[in-house]
Amino acid sequence: MDRYQRQTMLPEVGDVGQQRLAQARVAVIGAGGLSATLLPLLAGAGVGTLHIYDGDRVALHNLHRQTLFGMQDIGALKVHCAQQALARLNPDCRVEAHTAMLTASGVDRALEQVDLVIDAADNFATTWLLSDACQRLALPLISASVLGRQGYVGGFCGGAPGYRALFPQLPRTAANCNTAGVMGPAVAALGAIQAQMALSVLLAHQPSPLGSVTQCDFSRWHFNSFRFDGAEEPVNLLPFIDRQLLCDDDCVVDLRSSSEAPHSVSAHAQRILPADIAGWQPPADRRIVLVCASGLRAGQAAQQLQQRGLLRLALLAANY
Repeated sequence: MDRYQRQTMLPEVGDVGQQRLAQARVAVIGAGGLSATLLPLLAGAGVGTLHIYDGDRVALHNLHRQTLFGMQDIGALKVHCAQQALARLNPDCRVEAHTAMLTASGVDRALEQVDLVIDAADNFATTWLLSDACQRLALPLISASVLGRQGYVGGFCGGAPGYRALFPQLPRTAANCNTAGVMGPAVAALGAIQAQMALSVLLAHQPSPLGSVTQCDFSRWHFNSFRFDGAEEPVNLLPFIDRQLLCDDDCVVDLRSSSEAPHSVSAHAQRILPADIAGWQPPADRRIVLVCASGLRAGQAAQQLQQRGLLRLALLAANY
């Protein structure tokens, strides 16, 4: 019996849909908790090529939610472990392991040969970067975030509004599962919804999940979804860049103290703490690049500068 028989018997899949999945090329950014569920589902469904990007190694504290890995994988690169696990699951699925996260200078080149992008990194700097790139390249993006027992999955770009149209402001805090905690089943549930959204996009199911968000609250057992097809794209975007995109005439402002980051991203960077941005007199004729660890402080400082009429701004998250 064909391994996909229970799937192809569905009229909305069939042999034509299965062939479409076999030819699909999907980029998955992040090989952690969300991917522990969504990657086996995509490979199991017969997606032809998966490009997985992650530079982290498996740690003991990952295993309660990153169930694609086991004790024997501790210390190994996540993308290599995922590649081996998916090869055992479905050898017909080609898995390309990339041992680094995507950066601003390489994202367009990395995504130009794929059909769909899945954001499983669960940090806002990466999400903004991917959404901006997917808007430029007209690629669909499936993004998810989960914290504690709550999370959401959304379909963006590819003809639908981008992530910034729905979330134009930076989050108030940089809390994530490493700092605030998360429950494994909540992560798995969101990862499964990501996989279903991805397959629905690849199979052109209607209504499309692009332009919609599904919210899951396992603390109150409340679930809902909504569409945002008419959301307007914001103007004066704050782009995320990396070290390779710095220019010689940039005014680089490192918002971290010397004790937090002894070496800045540029030898010519100025050190200005966030509390001192309000009294700083920036140059009017140069691009200002604001640097911090996660991008959160940089984004908040940029908003202050925008209110003063400065528009040539960029953000650099040094830890991503």
